[in-house]
Amino acid sequence: MPQFARSLDVYQGFNFKKDKQAPVGYITKLKVGDVELKADQETIKDPEQPDKALSNKVVGVLNHYLWETGITDAMYFSAQISTTNKQSISAALLGTWANVEVLFTYVIYEYDPAQKKYFKSSFIDAELKGILEKTGDDLNLSVADDPSHEVQSPKNYTLQIGIKPQTLEQTVNMATGSGKNLVKQWGITESSA
Repeated sequence: MPQFARSLDVYQGFNFKKDKQAPVGYITKLKVGDVELKADQETIKDPEQPDKALSNKVVGVLNHYLWETGITDAMYFSAQISTTNKQSISAALLGTWANVEVLFTYVIYEYDPAQKKYFKSSFIDAELKGILEKTGDDLNLSVADDPSHEVQSPKNYTLQIGIKPQTLEQTVNMATGSGKNLVKQWGITESSA
């Protein structure tokens, strides 16, 4: 089965330039258990309308995204988050996790050289509901102790998270070019018998 994996340009994500065509992505909402990260990066430019800021504030600027595209496959995100969000996740990691539910929204933009414009290559219409992936006994969630060096201001830290779908059929929009859209299923609805 084909995978959807993207290495995204963090510098371009923070400092969008019209003349550079690197792919960028953003987490616009992320709630892990009882910890809701703040969408505190406010003036990130919209690649489709570079003269305007994104309508949604940003929780994190993505540097990597991976989904094997299977309906029960996890989604993996690596993103740069603020100091405040890093402190919230670090404190939660030191505690105990009773609630491993995840609510999130994200968007990835790529440049279409044929149409000469950016388009959304992976995005969602409604927030996705997942659960933290486990590797053995460990949750697939971490945050760096040291700040990243790709962008020095605002200070930002690398967050890594793996999210499996809840038992609920959800949809992910994908595109291979401007106007070349398709919808994929994520998760399977399980009835209570």
